[in-house]
Amino acid sequence: MTSSPVWRRPTLGAVAARAGVSTATVSNALNGTGRLSDATRQRVLAAARELGYAQASTARALARGGTGVLGLTMTTYGDLPVPYTEIPYYAQLTLSAMAAAHERGYLLTVMPSSLSPLMWLNTPMDGVIHVDPRADDPVRCLLRERGIPMVCDGRPPQPHWYDAWVETDYEAGLRLLLDHLVKSGARRIGLCLPVHDDAYPHLIAHAYRSWCDGRHLPALVEEYDPLPDYFTAEQDAVGRLLKDDPQPDAVIGVYSDSGHNILAAARHHGLRLPRDLLVACISEDPEYATTTPPVTTLSLRPDRVGTEAVDLLIALINARGGVDRRRLVQPTLIPRRSTRRPVRQRNGTP
Repeated sequence: MTSSPVWRRPTLGAVAARAGVSTATVSNALNGTGRLSDATRQRVLAAARELGYAQASTARALARGGTGVLGLTMTTYGDLPVPYTEIPYYAQLTLSAMAAAHERGYLLTVMPSSLSPLMWLNTPMDGVIHVDPRADDPVRCLLRERGIPMVCDGRPPQPHWYDAWVETDYEAGLRLLLDHLVKSGARRIGLCLPVHDDAYPHLIAHAYRSWCDGRHLPALVEEYDPLPDYFTAEQDAVGRLLKDDPQPDAVIGVYSDSGHNILAAARHHGLRLPRDLLVACISEDPEYATTTPPVTTLSLRPDRVGTEAVDLLIALINARGGVDRRRLVQPTLIPRRSTRRPVRQRNGTP
């Protein structure tokens, strides 16, 4: 009778050997410290994942008076309930942050936006990732009172030198999308933009106007208030764009459901898509692969944002010097039929 091999916990040295680096590099990669290239850090994390290695970070945190727990918070809008977990961007961000925290030996707790101020101030955490900071942000103000490290998903509207954040490169993303629309024949590209007190719409607007100015194309922006009825407000904004003379030949939306709203408004105006109008939006929603027509989307890569936010937060918790407190994630364009005009035959028919 043969006995089963006894499982032994993988060591730091085993991870180093698998990744082809030193144990010091492994420690830096797992703690979010050190001046490592992204490729090296990812190689170490992959090796740790393959071997099933997890740091005893929680034990070390407790030894120095910490909790071994990271928090992830969403911004609040008074008493208005926001179903964040039903929005693909936030769902992907949360899952990736949770996986990254677990890989480093930390717990991650996702805090509801309905917590009272007392709970924000007393929930045990070593650090927090705060999503979508606003200009008048009660959550951010309360968390600052605690004096614990904080990393924002998206830059604060009025950033200070000590703020740390991770965000997608919106300028690069808009350039990808707008250049794609121009290649598809668009010359009058409209943008539907929410009026909001976070930095996101302002950064998008700046990137869009800069691109239009650089190519001597008209900037066609229609704003709308997303509260209290986002769907109706955005569809009405698209309708106002489509009443322009001459009419836009493409429209972009910047929220998860924008593509659905633009499709609905375009059909209400009797437009054939994509023959009469090209449609695109910034979204992680997989349903756009099955709409009629399938809608081109720009992904802000929330999976990478969540991972980078955890990496940066752990570096701040460990008080590592020389840490870059601002990180950019590169977006991804997913072209679909909504931005591909039908090829016209010689007789002029599509």
